[in-house]
Amino acid sequence: MEITFLLNGETMRVTAQPTTTLLDWLRNGRGLCGTKEGCNEGDCGACTVMVTDDSGAKALNACILFLPQLHGKAVRTVEGIAAPDGTLHPVQQAMIDHHGSQCGFCTPGFIAAMATAHLAGRTDHDDVLAGNLCRCTGYAPIIRAAKAAEAQPSPDWMQDTPPAVETVPYAPETLDALAAFYAANPDAVIVAGATDVGLWVTKQLRDLPKPLFLHRCTDLQQVEVTDDALHFGATVTMTAVLDVLRDHHPSYAELVRRYGSDQVRNAATIGGNIANGSPIGDNPPALIALGAQLHLRRGDALREMPIEAFFLDYGKQNRQPGELVTGVTLPRHAPDLRCYKISKRFDQDISAVCGCFNISVVEGVVASARIAFGGMSGIPARATTVEQALIGQPWTQATVDVAAGSFSDDFTPLSDMRASAAYRLEVAQNLLHRYFAQSQGQAANVLEVSA
Repeated sequence: MEITFLLNGETMRVTAQPTTTLLDWLRNGRGLCGTKEGCNEGDCGACTVMVTDDSGAKALNACILFLPQLHGKAVRTVEGIAAPDGTLHPVQQAMIDHHGSQCGFCTPGFIAAMATAHLAGRTDHDDVLAGNLCRCTGYAPIIRAAKAAEAQPSPDWMQDTPPAVETVPYAPETLDALAAFYAANPDAVIVAGATDVGLWVTKQLRDLPKPLFLHRCTDLQQVEVTDDALHFGATVTMTAVLDVLRDHHPSYAELVRRYGSDQVRNAATIGGNIANGSPIGDNPPALIALGAQLHLRRGDALREMPIEAFFLDYGKQNRQPGELVTGVTLPRHAPDLRCYKISKRFDQDISAVCGCFNISVVEGVVASARIAFGGMSGIPARATTVEQALIGQPWTQATVDVAAGSFSDDFTPLSDMRASAAYRLEVAQNLLHRYFAQSQGQAANVLEVSA
């Protein structure tokens, strides 16, 4: 495949295999070894680079970023963060001044993440650096360095303008062209953000003979906000989803804030998280609890369905060959929605259990209930028996106690490395109790506990 992009200000025209990662190409093809390989799955951040497109600059993991995804973009590695004459970027100087580096292995990734955030004027350093691991310096001096650099202006050399490029067959630019290609080539592997598909290559060593890249299809990148609904195109990134949700569904937004890391959210798409059908994906439980509608297209044929109808069985979705997810629509207002993510680590971890509750109470009686979970079965699913035990009953502790016992009728969870089946069932019951406690004005969020 022919790919054109900027690398540290220089135009690159590259012929490469479609599954060559930027990390491998930088280190093996260009001798730029500042970008490190750590986990090779997007967790540690040692491979972080800055990628600029028409929507701005983003920190991304080079280890799961395929070269074709860079067509028409600009890349800046740690070697390009200092000025051409060697003048250090403010975050580089601050890391020296505040002793933010010890062994140095993780430092290039930190520098790339910090410089990208600095360019955007961000000061939420804990969120920015949640996807970067340091095992020797610790985070205190690194955060001090990030704070010290806040007031310094962003250097001129950090401003990249992506190059103009021609349309390429492997990355259609319109939904019509994409749908036509995929209908004719149903064996193609769709690549959106590659935060999942990337691991097929780096961890499973799979070959992708016919990848179809979605990053240039602007029709799928649209966000629509109406009086009653929010619509996200399938390739809207989780970063953009988070920005919208903060104003409309704060509990769901807080769940998304813990979705991967900044680097992962900058690449991952809401459509990809739905389409891969993972039983532990964080979006589906929230969307099911909201009663979201999923939109699909095969050629010129359009379909939509309640999102819970999309998940049929483990690894099996209600999607025809050559049919792709084009977007999802959810209510704009759902004041009773609460989402809970239970995982071993707070940041950047896969859920052991993810539960979302949307229970409406009118004059002390449960009028409606939508409760959905991930991690409790082979697919994201509703707790329909629990819902029926609540609807029409007084919203009291006694009702909740009885309904909580029905979770074992809805789910038969598995035991795995993240949690045991018994733990998962107990957590599900406890989350219903937590939801009730919060509805009564009781403090139930450990992050908000104060002395």
